[in-house]
Amino acid sequence: MTHILVIGGAHIDRRARISGRTIGGASNPGHWHEEPGGGGFNAARNLARLGNEVTMVSVRGGDAAGQLVEQAADAVGIEDLAQVFLDRATPSYSAILENNGDLVIAIADMDLYDRFVDRQLARKSIRDAIDKCDAVLCDANLPANTLTALSVTVKKRLKPISAIAISPAKVGKLAGAFEQLSVLFLNHAEALELSGGETDYELWPALLRKRAISRAVVTRGAEPVLCFDRDSCFEIAPPRLEQIMDVTGAGDALAAATIHALSVGQTFSDAVRNGIAASYLTIQSPHAASPQLNTQTLANALSLVPEAIHQP
Repeated sequence: MTHILVIGGAHIDRRARISGRTIGGASNPGHWHEEPGGGGFNAARNLARLGNEVTMVSVRGGDAAGQLVEQAADAVGIEDLAQVFLDRATPSYSAILENNGDLVIAIADMDLYDRFVDRQLARKSIRDAIDKCDAVLCDANLPANTLTALSVTVKKRLKPISAIAISPAKVGKLAGAFEQLSVLFLNHAEALELSGGETDYELWPALLRKRAISRAVVTRGAEPVLCFDRDSCFEIAPPRLEQIMDVTGAGDALAAATIHALSVGQTFSDAVRNGIAASYLTIQSPHAASPQLNTQTLANALSLVPEAIHQP
């Protein structure tokens, strides 16, 4: 069994979905949904459901929201090493979605993550977790200095570390870790941010390599996923869907299933196909980490994902 350490966001997701046509600057009928979430935590739950041994390190408050996160970790068998600040509120992400599931706007109340400073990595529980894991996944919710120190620490132990970009506003915090990353997972908006606003996606691999990113997976909504490493580029088209339930967590599922497949020796392109299959299952679920995800449902969805098309 592969043991994966996840260090990053574990908080509360609040998502409102507009019932009809979106009217800006006005009251729109809709409904709210609340559940534990966070890029790292979504990925951690997906990894656990795929049969991995998972340890999660994060921070949270001593409130009811924090208890929900703790219960969600326990429900899927995640080893929870969170630092709890009893006098603080658990971070939260509040999003407004179109009726078709597309994001209108979101607010990330994440100041507590700034307290996860690099000296936290000296805690014995975290040192031990790094020592016993096979791979590490982090996300850009953490402070830049912490992400840099973490990446250097993990690479010194000759273990792979990957990262989820989270948002255009946060992806820059990973800059000090780029050279150490095995895979960076990001979306179209985050790639635009790192490429200096370059809109021609075919130029992104060269531009991101110049920033010491040696391997990345870039999602582009319903368009083919762009992937590259040091020497090659390829694209994989996601399966078409008649209706999107909710896009929240799709990228986290892609990261989790890709890392899961890489950990058992699959090629990069085949691993990303697994990631796209997990994303396909997630956007059909009202949850950011689909309870329906397992090795069998992933295998079924994988049959719908075409082979990679390599660029010359």
